[in-house]
Amino acid sequence: MSSLSRRVLVSALIVLVVFIILTSLALERAFRDSARSAREERLLGQIYLLMAAAEEVGDTLTLPDDLAEPRFSFPDSGLYAAVLDAAGQAVWRSLSAVTTAPPLDGALPAGELRLDVRRGLDGRDYLVERYGVSWAIGPKPAAYTFVVAEDLGPYRQELARFRAALTGWLGAMAVLMLAALLAAVHWGLTPLRRVAAEIAAMEQGNADRIRGRYPQELRALTDNLNALLARERARQKRLDEALGDLAHSLKTPLAVIRGALEEPGARNQSTGLMDEQLTRMEHIVAHQLQRARTGPGAAPILAAAVPVAKTAERLCATLVRVYRDKTELGFAIEGDSEAPFRGAEGDLMEVLGNLLDNAFKWAVAQVRVRIDRRASGLQILIEDDGPGVPPGQAEEVLGRGTRADEATPGQGIGLAVARDICEVYGGALTIDRSPLGGALVRVWLPG
Repeated sequence: MSSLSRRVLVSALIVLVVFIILTSLALERAFRDSARSAREERLLGQIYLLMAAAEEVGDTLTLPDDLAEPRFSFPDSGLYAAVLDAAGQAVWRSLSAVTTAPPLDGALPAGELRLDVRRGLDGRDYLVERYGVSWAIGPKPAAYTFVVAEDLGPYRQELARFRAALTGWLGAMAVLMLAALLAAVHWGLTPLRRVAAEIAAMEQGNADRIRGRYPQELRALTDNLNALLARERARQKRLDEALGDLAHSLKTPLAVIRGALEEPGARNQSTGLMDEQLTRMEHIVAHQLQRARTGPGAAPILAAAVPVAKTAERLCATLVRVYRDKTELGFAIEGDSEAPFRGAEGDLMEVLGNLLDNAFKWAVAQVRVRIDRRASGLQILIEDDGPGVPPGQAEEVLGRGTRADEATPGQGIGLAVARDICEVYGGALTIDRSPLGGALVRVWLPG
């Protein structure tokens, strides 16, 4: 997941769901055990009441019709009782068991107490508690088993009502906790949104540093960003100074050329001198541009977006006038017209300027530029219908001072400078064969 808030919410939601499920299971288990324990104790109490009400009649036991628990006297009341002899035969059954068939059987030895869930002949489940006793009737004690059974239907209905109530309450609690969680995440991520807003303001040129007060966890980030911005400004200052040095260094060669051109009739005699000074100028330009890009933080940090298509169109319009002797030469710009380049506009101008100048220089009638914006970055393709680069020489012509055609004027540094700029930004520049017949230069810059 790319969103921090989404990660926090999903993680917290998973924890909340697991907590709600485990809580509901624990509460249901506790309620079920408590309800069953209460029924077990109640059944044992009913056995004690039956034992207290039992009377000796001859050589057997009997119980009165009017018992302390009125449900024993109503048919199918849900509570049933019986007294079994040693052979397991019922010597007494409650009136409630007359119309139904609860499992009131199973004699036990004296002193044994047993509780289990049994199914009756009517198909219903019962909680049955049995207690074996030795009753002194006459000269010899007799073994009896007191049995009490309770229909589990009401118990299960009670569990179902509890589950429904528990689900409702826990569901409401989950909704409230989720709302509280959303509010907490929104509040907790507010400093990050403020940082993003300040960075956006810097990208638009409305601020020069991050000025807000932030929590301790973000303070290291904001301090480092401010340090990076300070280094960027220092780098920009060095670049401006280098460009100033460049302009100053070009003053003398330009003055020499101008003086040579102003000498009457000396144009042909000054050709060698002009070539020498022009070569010197180009070397100075290459040296100073390389100097401006050395050192830490070479690629601009938090640079504003530069429209690639508009820059390419402006350069192509200029180059059409420069190469106006090629009357059939035209250009086309295709692809994403809104694709931005996040870096120094001068760097983009230099890359496109060098590559488009080569394309217009070698093209016969067509130059094509395609701009594609992808998730991984920006791709720019520059093609022409000229002779192209011979196979195997693509890497060679990218070297500084190397040209594919030594007869053509130039110093062979344009492609090298363009590749250096691409690499400063973490990108790459490659040369291939174009479907138009000439060269295809592919520029890739990371997003």
